[in-house]
Amino acid sequence: MLSKQRVVVVGNGMVGHHFVQQLVSQNQADEQFEITALSGEDRLAYDRVQLSSFFKGKTADDLALTCNKTYDDWQVRFHTHSKVVDINRDTQTVTTAKGELFEYDKLVLATGSFPFVPPIPGKDREHCLVYRTINDLHTIKNSAHGSKVGVVIGGGLLGLEAANALKQLGLHTHVIEFAPQLMGVQVDAGGGRLLKNKITDLGVTVHTSVATEEIVEGESCRYKMCFKGGKTLETDMIVFSAGIRPYDNLAREFNLELGERGGIVINNHCQTSDKNIYAIGECALWNNFIFGLVAPGYAMAKIAVGHILQDTQQGTLQSTGLDNKADEFSGADMSTKLKLMGVEVGSIGDAHARSEGAISYYFEDQPNGIYKKIVTNSQSNKLIGAVLVGDTSDYDNLLQYHLNDIELTTAPEALIMPLAGEIAELSADDLPDDAIICACHKVTKHTIEQSVSNGCIDLASVQQSTKASTGCGGCEKLVQNVISSALAKASNTINVVTLNEPVKQPA
Repeated sequence: MLSKQRVVVVGNGMVGHHFVQQLVSQNQADEQFEITALSGEDRLAYDRVQLSSFFKGKTADDLALTCNKTYDDWQVRFHTHSKVVDINRDTQTVTTAKGELFEYDKLVLATGSFPFVPPIPGKDREHCLVYRTINDLHTIKNSAHGSKVGVVIGGGLLGLEAANALKQLGLHTHVIEFAPQLMGVQVDAGGGRLLKNKITDLGVTVHTSVATEEIVEGESCRYKMCFKGGKTLETDMIVFSAGIRPYDNLAREFNLELGERGGIVINNHCQTSDKNIYAIGECALWNNFIFGLVAPGYAMAKIAVGHILQDTQQGTLQSTGLDNKADEFSGADMSTKLKLMGVEVGSIGDAHARSEGAISYYFEDQPNGIYKKIVTNSQSNKLIGAVLVGDTSDYDNLLQYHLNDIELTTAPEALIMPLAGEIAELSADDLPDDAIICACHKVTKHTIEQSVSNGCIDLASVQQSTKASTGCGGCEKLVQNVISSALAKASNTINVVTLNEPVKQPA
C-alpha cells in the first residue's frame, strides 16, 4: 500500500481554508493525503470579508469559517501560533518559529497579504494601527475607548470599511486619500464623486488629493497630521489602510521566483518555480497580476487541488491509459458588489472604459443619489463594464451579460434607464447551462439545477449542496431565480407526464 502524500498548507486564511476544504472533499474516498494546516494567527480561518460586522455585534466565533472539531473530523492536522520561518527545499521540510518541523511532499503557500503602511515619520506611534485581522479589530476597539477623533489613511475598499468601523465606535471620522477620488480601482470619476458626497452626508469627512508628510504630537488631540501644502488635522488615532502587499517573504528568503514588485510567481497550475510548492491567493503573482479578491483565491485553490490530485494519480493513469488533465488558472473576473456604510457600490469588468473602442453610457439621478454607467464594445452589442453607486439592483443582470458574453438585443441605455425602452433584464432561462452564477465558488447554472433535481428545493439546501452564494452573498437573488426556474420546469414535466398517461379502461 502506497504511503499518503503529505500536503502542508502554510496560512489558514479564507483561501488556505478553502484549499483544505477542497482537498478533503477529494480525499474522502481514497484517503491518499495527510493534510497539515499551519496558521500564523492564534485562531483558525475566519471571514475577513465580513470584518466590519465585528463592530455591529458579531463575535470572532460568528466570523469563524471552521473550528477544531471540524478539522478533527476531517482528519486535518492543524497548528495555530505556527508562523513558518524556514523552508528547506532539499529535505522538503518547513519549520515554525516555535521550532516545529513538518515534512511535505507538496507545500501550499497561502500566506495572503499584509497592510501597506506608507513611510510617514511618526507612523510607529502607539495609536497608529492597521485594519486586517481580528486581533487588529480588538486593538482598534481598545484604542477607541479613549479617543474622540479617528482618521483612516486610504480611501479604497478596505479604507472605507475601516472608516465605517471607526464611525460605529462613535468617533468623529476622517478619511485621507492621496488620489483625487475614493475607490479609484473600482469606480470611475463620476462614481467616485457621488460616493464621496454620500459618505460625507453620513457624517464622515473625506479629504482627497491629500498627502501626509508627518505625524507629530497634537495639541487638542493625541496627534497632529501634517499635510503637504501646510494644512494639518488633529486626531486621537490613525488607521492605515492604504493598500496591501503580498506576504511573499518565504519565497524571497528561500529562492522562489518573485515578480519585480513582489508576489510569488506561479504558472497556470499555481505552481511556483519549485514544482512541489504552490502559491494561491493574494501572495501569488499570475501573469504579473495579483488578485486582491477572495473569489480568484478560491479559484486558485481549486486549480492547485486538481493539479496535486493529477500529479498524485499520474502513475495509475499512465498504466491504465486514462487522461486526467487538470484545469488551468486563466485569470479571474474582478467584478464586485458591496455596501459601504449603507451605500451600495458595484463594479463590473472594464469600469474605466480603457478597452480600445469602448463606448460609455451614463445615468445620474442627483436627487436620489444614484449613478450608473455601462461600457460596451465599439459595436455597442456587448457589455464589457459597468459602475453602479447608490443602487446596485441592476448588478446581477449586468454581470451575467458581461460574464457570459451575451449579445445585447435592446438599446444599451435600456440596461440602466428603463424609461428609455424595454427593460433588458435576463432571467435564469436566458442563461446558458455553463453560466457562472456564483463567482466566488465557480458554481454554474447547471450545477444548481442538478442540485434541485437531487432534492434541494430551497436556497438553504442548495447553498449547502453547492456552496453557491455562501461567499460574498452577492448572487443570492440570482441563485434563487435559478432554483425557482428549475422547480417550475420540474413541475411542468410532472404535469406533462401525468396528462400523457393512458387512461385506464374499466374492466
